[in-house]
Amino acid sequence: MSLEPFQQSAALSLGVELELQLVNTHDYDLAPYAQDMLRLMAKSPLPGSVVPEMTSAMIEVSTGVCHSHSEVLGQLSQIRDALVRCADKLNIAVVGGGTHPFQQWHERRIYDKPRFRELSELYGYLSKQFTIFGQHVHVGCPDADTALLTLHRMSRYIPHFIALSASSPYVQGHDTAFDSARLNSVFAFPLSGRAPFALTWDAFSTYFDKMTRTGVVRSMKDFYWDIRPKPEFGTIEIRVFDTPLTIERAAALSGYVQSLAAWFMQDQPFMPSEDDYLVYTYNRFQACRFGLEAVYVDPASGEHMTLREHILMTLRAVEPHARRVDASAALHLLRGSVDPSGNDARWLRERQSHERLLAEVVRQAAQRFRGR
Repeated sequence: MSLEPFQQSAALSLGVELELQLVNTHDYDLAPYAQDMLRLMAKSPLPGSVVPEMTSAMIEVSTGVCHSHSEVLGQLSQIRDALVRCADKLNIAVVGGGTHPFQQWHERRIYDKPRFRELSELYGYLSKQFTIFGQHVHVGCPDADTALLTLHRMSRYIPHFIALSASSPYVQGHDTAFDSARLNSVFAFPLSGRAPFALTWDAFSTYFDKMTRTGVVRSMKDFYWDIRPKPEFGTIEIRVFDTPLTIERAAALSGYVQSLAAWFMQDQPFMPSEDDYLVYTYNRFQACRFGLEAVYVDPASGEHMTLREHILMTLRAVEPHARRVDASAALHLLRGSVDPSGNDARWLRERQSHERLLAEVVRQAAQRFRGR
């Protein structure tokens, strides 16, 4: 199977996908209500789409094509309000967060869909362990070569996205000591990690042809990379975000991605190189483990600094571009979460420290998702 052509899209357009938890309102464990939610949501005319995910206590919502952070926020607000109305009818709740704090993976059910059954047969228990919840952000690129350049420039900022969205400190009732434990589950899959270093679509097509000849992959969907091209949409898709606890943070993260992409496309501040990836896995681990307190190693200079410091420095650098794409409010929200308020992982830990009951933490997270 050959690689499909890279479709045209509006440069810097946005699309956001959120994987969300469905929990009961008795003990706030995950509840297998995806089919019922999809049936009720189908009655509401909404932007974007609502679809099932791997296991039956999760759903994925997505915006349509947006052109600004405020448009993403507007669409997510409509979708969120409809989700809350439908969940109330079923006496369940919808929650953000990258992991459910105390669900047991072996209790999950694979959603009855051919692709999910096929993946379950291939990956065994990993499929149920993939009951984790992420945000994906698509950003439009004017052509295929720009998409690959933007992808590899964006790779330097993967630790930013991990730390700013981190919301998965708890797994199966335990504090993992990670701000984002979710990505450890993603790394278990054989085609995860980083994209190959190809800066032209011709070079990338050659790589794709080699991979399909091995029989290991059939389409781009088989790659679980941190960032991957989406030729059918004319975008690149960033996949490392935990699902935030609020749609406001989810929308703000898309505004940050758009501001970075505008900086890359307009100023071309640096040329990516294969050597950028020498520190990639280290920086990625640091961000997952320590969040904003991580050490960030600059791949160009080798300088070490705190990730918090590097994020604040980058927010200043992209501010003129954020103004041009109407994302200043997004950067303002994120700046406040870098210092002093902290990310969602910190909020979850603070709530657990106070409540000493993860079910109550989930209940309060469900209230946050509602906008309360």
